[in-house]
Amino acid sequence: MKKLFSTLCLVSCISSTVHAQEFSPEQIQQVAQVREAAINSDLSWQILESLTTEIGPRLPGTENDKKAVEWAQAQFKALGFDQVWIEPATFPHWRRYHESASIITPSEQPLHLTALGNSVSTPKSGIQADVVFFETLDELIASPEGSLKGKIAFINYRMNRHIDGNGYGPAVKARNSGAVEAAKKGAIAYMMRSVSTSHHRFAHTGGSHYKTGVTKIPATAVANPDADQLARLFKNGHKVQVKLNIQTEDLGEGTSYNVIGQFNGTQYPEQYVLIGGHLDSWDLGTGALDDGAGVALTMAAAKHISDVKRPKRSVRVVLFAAEELGLWGAKAYFKRHEKTLDNIVAAAESDFGADVVYGFESNVSADALPVVREIAKQLAPLNVKYIRKNTARGGPDLIPLKNTTSAPIFALHQDGTDYFDYHHTADDTLDKVDPKKLQQNTAAYAVFTMMAADAKTKISGK
Repeated sequence: MKKLFSTLCLVSCISSTVHAQEFSPEQIQQVAQVREAAINSDLSWQILESLTTEIGPRLPGTENDKKAVEWAQAQFKALGFDQVWIEPATFPHWRRYHESASIITPSEQPLHLTALGNSVSTPKSGIQADVVFFETLDELIASPEGSLKGKIAFINYRMNRHIDGNGYGPAVKARNSGAVEAAKKGAIAYMMRSVSTSHHRFAHTGGSHYKTGVTKIPATAVANPDADQLARLFKNGHKVQVKLNIQTEDLGEGTSYNVIGQFNGTQYPEQYVLIGGHLDSWDLGTGALDDGAGVALTMAAAKHISDVKRPKRSVRVVLFAAEELGLWGAKAYFKRHEKTLDNIVAAAESDFGADVVYGFESNVSADALPVVREIAKQLAPLNVKYIRKNTARGGPDLIPLKNTTSAPIFALHQDGTDYFDYHHTADDTLDKVDPKKLQQNTAAYAVFTMMAADAKTKISGK
């Protein structure tokens, strides 16, 4: 981290010829001032500590979720945002009450697992059945009709570790639809290796889905060391029988709220840069990495900007509701604002933990690239590399935006090498966040947001 901050002294070396195009020397000096303030401030840490300590886990629809909505409004107001408001979002209201499991044969051993989101319950007494082993979802799909009748399906797909988390997509397919495919073959329950790179004995939850016309069966994820244990038993030729007891509840439609704070622009207040994260979390941990960090650093970034100047365009921080259960807050937000989405001049979401931002990427029209390059130059002192592909996908809550418009999307790529060690587990707690790295994230978002909001040219999408 010493190298990261030592380069800040290079700020004054930016070419004045570039400034003349989109940003004046005074604007660049203000950007440097914001960056310096953010990199030396513990504001984002204070916000994150408050959220994870005073509120804790925030499963949509729970009392803590309601408290988080109140907390966020109070935080925005305390930080001096010009406007603070909430917008409703409905979602499938689901609760986890109890989960336990054990291997029965060839010997009795506890299994550490968790119900996947939206899973149905087992009978009150649980179920006990033989387990059928598969390496991949495709292998399960290819199994003969009726071959899993009265049995438990288990997929042991291993997620790879990578800085950009590229192993998540292939692994999460089994979480999304594994229970459906298992039920089609007659299975009475479904287990999978956690979508995780961890060696710790924590099971990783996450959203799962059912299909109309297919029997709903309990869906679970097994801690990786326990998945390895099951795999060894099968490798050694043992017949494996497992007992499961999962108790959950479908409570129908629930309502939560997107919480929004905005600093108004001085010249084009109707236009805005959208940054933020999702306010909800799974119930196992305190949601420090997913996505308390994103909430805290974007709120703090906006505040640091406002302390130096108000840009030409507004800075809007959106804390989305019910992301974990299916992007419900994001769907509601972009549906509600669908007639004015052209007012978004840049959008970026922080929802990938709190490790350092290592790359900056856009997805904008060609005529906006000069602005992007100037932003990249001001991110360079934070050791953020400019990724020139111009194909940024943004965070998950921006998916509804990308699917309906050609809005300008940005990604501030975070190092995700270790993110899936903690993702969706009881181990997602505040101690996993490095305050210095959180400061770097905050500074990167502050620089990007300020410049996108204050550029001479309005950034447009492809």
